[in-house]
Amino acid sequence: MSQQHTTHALPSYLNPDDVGPWGIYLEQVERVTPYLGHLAKWVETLKRPKRVLVVDVPVELDDGTIAHFEGYRVQHNVSRGPGKGGVRYHQDVTLSEVMALAAWMSVKAAAVDLPFGGAKGGIRIDPRNYSTAELERITRRYTSEIGIIIGPHKDIPAPDVNTNAQTMAWMMDTYSMNNGTTATGVVTGKPISLGGSLGRVEATGRGVYVVGCAAARDNGLDIEGARVCVQGFGNVGGTAARLFYEAGAKVIAVQDHTGTIHNANGLDVLRLLKHVEETGGVAGAPESEPLKADEFWGLETDILIPAALEGQINVKNADQIRARIIIEGANGPTTPEADDILTSKGTLIVPDVLANAGGVTVSYFEWVQDFSSFFWTEDEINERLERMMHRAYASVAGVAAQHKVSLRTAAFIAACSRILQAREVRGLYP
Repeated sequence: MSQQHTTHALPSYLNPDDVGPWGIYLEQVERVTPYLGHLAKWVETLKRPKRVLVVDVPVELDDGTIAHFEGYRVQHNVSRGPGKGGVRYHQDVTLSEVMALAAWMSVKAAAVDLPFGGAKGGIRIDPRNYSTAELERITRRYTSEIGIIIGPHKDIPAPDVNTNAQTMAWMMDTYSMNNGTTATGVVTGKPISLGGSLGRVEATGRGVYVVGCAAARDNGLDIEGARVCVQGFGNVGGTAARLFYEAGAKVIAVQDHTGTIHNANGLDVLRLLKHVEETGGVAGAPESEPLKADEFWGLETDILIPAALEGQINVKNADQIRARIIIEGANGPTTPEADDILTSKGTLIVPDVLANAGGVTVSYFEWVQDFSSFFWTEDEINERLERMMHRAYASVAGVAAQHKVSLRTAAFIAACSRILQAREVRGLYP
């Protein structure tokens, strides 16, 4: 008599019907599974994070009261190397989001063929409501709480939404003090004075630009004179916009948390960056006209760069979009349903796991430099970055042509195959 097995039952927090970021990721895995061949027997590996840590972060605020924040660190997969991924501070952070971001980091690192697995962290907090001293205490307590699973050879955090080089300095110092030794390699995106890498701040935006140019070339689009719309104008969107602008493209619209601006003849991106530095956002920028937020998506453009948060391109606005190429600077900005709509319209989407991999690539360079205590020049960093991004794009484009699939599916085929090959040859222990 056969025995019923329930080994495939999922923990409650891995609900496959979750329509949030984790649900989107699971759907992406489902779509790529038919292309995995014999490795498909291991595909459940991709659907379950290796480790999920939820921590309480209690701190004393400046007024003497005690506040508690919920923090997360998720290690999705470490078959190919230590976990790698950012830490975000945002009031809407959820476990579903952090799990999905960790999984996308696994795919991203493998798509560029870096020796990393995927991880991600976050604290549910609106950092605008807290002083610098309070944020330092929150960061240090959070680092102490997750210190049991991070380390230069285990899991390496980095900056993400609302965190920066200073945050990483606090994390590095806290981890180092708790371990009795200076461990510069425990985080990346650090200040240069603590072993940070030149070129790291601009790396993600530069990667968006490099693969965007490659995609444009393959599709007969001349960057000079091409129209570009950018959502999000931080390190990623701002850097990408500047590089396209310097290459002769016309950045005709930018949207951020303060508003949407437009100039059909092209914005002066250098002047706009200065305006943002002075005012905190693009709203009210000189030589621009304001647009309603939803009008941004309907602008006719050659290149659209979503570089804000996930889920921005969805069933509500996908039909409006009139872009030849979408280059995903953000993580998960396009839902699967919107992906289908845009692909059916002939829009080329350069997926996040490829397009924004410049950040983790230079984080890898930083990690390597920290171990060797030998640092490269910014020109060397940028040259190595461009070479690796070109190679990754060419590899993914080749898979897309071979299987006649989208670049997103191709990136997942390449990345998931590498992850599962590592899983297979390592075997199961014990």
